[in-house]
Amino acid sequence: MRDEILQAALAIADERGLEAISMRSVALRVGVSAMALYPHVSSKEALLDGVVDVLLAELPGLIEQPPPTADWWVRLLAGVQAVRKLAARHPSAFSLLLSRPSVTPDALRATDFAYQAVLDAGVPDADVARVERLIATFVLGFAASEVNGRFSRGTLQPRARRAQLDPADLPAHYRLAGHLDQPIDWDAEFEADLEDLRKLVEALRAP
Repeated sequence: MRDEILQAALAIADERGLEAISMRSVALRVGVSAMALYPHVSSKEALLDGVVDVLLAELPGLIEQPPPTADWWVRLLAGVQAVRKLAARHPSAFSLLLSRPSVTPDALRATDFAYQAVLDAGVPDADVARVERLIATFVLGFAASEVNGRFSRGTLQPRARRAQLDPADLPAHYRLAGHLDQPIDWDAEFEADLEDLRKLVEALRAP
């Protein structure tokens, strides 16, 4: 019953957004009274934590498994690309991964996967958790921004945005105008950012 409840909550988020999730809306979706949910999820907060668990449980199935002999970076990239696919599949619910601590078994497995990759890169033990947070924050933030509109052009093109203020008020924007007006290849940018992260991690290798 718990899995059915959580899947219903995720479906509601996919269809109508996170704000549509409530004990009542999920109960209606499952076909029971709201009170019938409480033995399985004690509150809306517990419901949202459960949705995080459902999301993370999908992650292994999205990973294109590299060869067993693949190095740390190839293995980490496989996980990173799976996170981006997860965001595209569940754009609204995905933002929960940025706003809620992940303490479930699936969350621990995902973090351990990243810890091991960073360890295999040669990063000192004391720095591994920090480096994992750096990588995870970038990947989650990029994926969430991509699917939830932060990277979109919005209602104004870059030229029109600049035109709202004088060049003296936006010196950097006007200097970079020729670059800012170009279309952006988000796949290429994501890969370039990851390459910069790889270099940063490798620079932290223990002597």
